[in-house]
Amino acid sequence: MTHRTTKWQRNVFIATFIIPTLLFFGVFTIYPVAQGLYFSFFDWSGMSQHKTFIGLDNFKELFHDPIVWRAIGNDYFLVVGKVIGIMTIATFFAVALTRFGFRLSGFFRSIFFIPNVISVVVIGVLWNFIYNPQIGFLNAFLSLFTKEQVTITWLGFTNHTIWMLLPPAIWAGIGFYMILLIAAIQSIPDSYYEAASLEGAGQWGQFRNITLPLVWEQIKVSTLNIMMTTLNGSFVIVWIMTEGGPDNSTQVMGSYLYQMAFRQYHFGYGASIGFIILILSLITTIVLQRLMRHETVEMS
Repeated sequence: MTHRTTKWQRNVFIATFIIPTLLFFGVFTIYPVAQGLYFSFFDWSGMSQHKTFIGLDNFKELFHDPIVWRAIGNDYFLVVGKVIGIMTIATFFAVALTRFGFRLSGFFRSIFFIPNVISVVVIGVLWNFIYNPQIGFLNAFLSLFTKEQVTITWLGFTNHTIWMLLPPAIWAGIGFYMILLIAAIQSIPDSYYEAASLEGAGQWGQFRNITLPLVWEQIKVSTLNIMMTTLNGSFVIVWIMTEGGPDNSTQVMGSYLYQMAFRQYHFGYGASIGFIILILSLITTIVLQRLMRHETVEMS
């Protein structure tokens, strides 16, 4: 068998795996993005065959829309809140369940992972009941410490309702990222910690000098994933719990896109919002990758 034949067979073998993936990516990713960008140049209800070409007018209207800027602010508020909340709690429990030798560590892993097997819709409905001003658990718990029954409308504050969306969002994400960090921590040889302990390093010193540097790549990937899922997927929990209200105070870009495209039948405008979500996701990913750039520490 000649060298040219071997090289040709190798290229065919590689193409066999690459071409179907590229076709799948093109049909289900590139084409929808291109079509969404195309629709953003039209005034179209989404329900008729008639479309009026208006160029960049949708984008001009978008940049002068105060709800869009509020939605972008809410998106990044949830990104920052979820990254800090999820990664702090997930890292704490990952270290606790691996380094402190709990006998019931497997049980706690299962408990923390339960929210990840529950639909986001179910989580939204569940937390709606928790926040319910009449029969909610939160008001019932607070009533134990007051003479009168607490009836706070937790999802009714224009300036603070967005804060109420953080607890369910954080609670729903802790388990998955905790499991990722546990797997990373368990791959670190015990000899590293034994050597550090012999040199007088405590738990905090071991975490700072051994655990954190060696699991930094997992933390980076987890942070990027939280950011992407938040910018592109906060719509569900926002819509289930508040539908963007009160007074559009909890709108995120995804929920505003849904409202404009499928509630108000301003499909072209909704398509322009979708394109902005894509641009924001790409820019934020690049910025985060640069900010979290860290020299890779390898185990020897």
